[in-house]
Amino acid sequence: MINVNELAAKLSRAAADREVITQLSIEHPELDLATAYQVQRELRSAAGPLAGWKLGVTSRAKQAQVGLTNPIYGFLAAAAALDLGERLDTAQLIHPRCEPEIVFILGRDLDGPHVTAANVLAASASVAVGIEVLDSRYADYEFTMTDVVADNTSAARYVVGTPVSPRDIDLRSVGVVLAKNGTVVATASGAAALGHPAAAVAWLVRQLSTTGEGLRAGEIVLSGGLTAAVSVGPGDVVTASIDRLGSLDLGCD
Repeated sequence: MINVNELAAKLSRAAADREVITQLSIEHPELDLATAYQVQRELRSAAGPLAGWKLGVTSRAKQAQVGLTNPIYGFLAAAAALDLGERLDTAQLIHPRCEPEIVFILGRDLDGPHVTAANVLAASASVAVGIEVLDSRYADYEFTMTDVVADNTSAARYVVGTPVSPRDIDLRSVGVVLAKNGTVVATASGAAALGHPAAAVAWLVRQLSTTGEGLRAGEIVLSGGLTAAVSVGPGDVVTASIDRLGSLDLGCD
C-alpha cells in the first residue's frame, strides 16, 4: 500500500532542500489520481494559512507543454505570496517558470456540484492579473498527471496585481501578453482557460464539492496559466499584461 504521509514528506524535503526527486509514479506505478490528491491534502495540512486555490492544465498551450490533457487543481499557501514590487529569489527554487493568470477574488462563499461560470462571476468581488511561479520537484521537469497533482500542481510562488471589478469585462476575449526582458514570448486570450476563466473556476468548485469543500469569501483563485510557462533566472524580468486588468512585473534575483 502507498504511504501517503511518506510521499508528502518526500516532496516537502525536495522543496526545502531544492533537490529533485524521481517521479513518484515510477517508484509507485499503482499511484492513482485519488491517492495523488490525498498526498496533496497532506501537503496542504502542513502548509499553514491558505490564500486560496489554483487551476492547472487549463490551456492547450499548457497541455502541450507538460503532456497532460485534463485540468487539475492545487492550493495556494499564504506564505508563498509575493507582494507587489517584491523580487523572486530564484535561489530558493529548483527550476522556476512563470505564466500569466486571471485571478478571481471571491466576495462570497461558493460551493456545490452545479456551479456555473455565471455563478462564479456573480460571487467574485474582483479580478486581477497575476503571475504564477511554477517549480516542479521532479527531475527534468517531467511528470505524469498523478505526479504533478501530488506535487500540488508545481506550485511555488505567486503575485497578484491590483484588483478591478469584473463587471462589463468580457474575460473570455481579453488579450494576454507575456514578456520576458522586454520581448514578447507568448500571447493568448482569456478563452485559453477552458473557454472562459470563470468556467475554469466553476470546474474547480464542482471538483471541490466532491470532497465537501468549496470556495470561501476572501479567497483567491488562479484560474489557470493562459500561455506556456517561461523559465526564469537571476536578472530576468517577466511582465504579464491583460486587457482591462492591467500589467504586472516580476523581477528575479
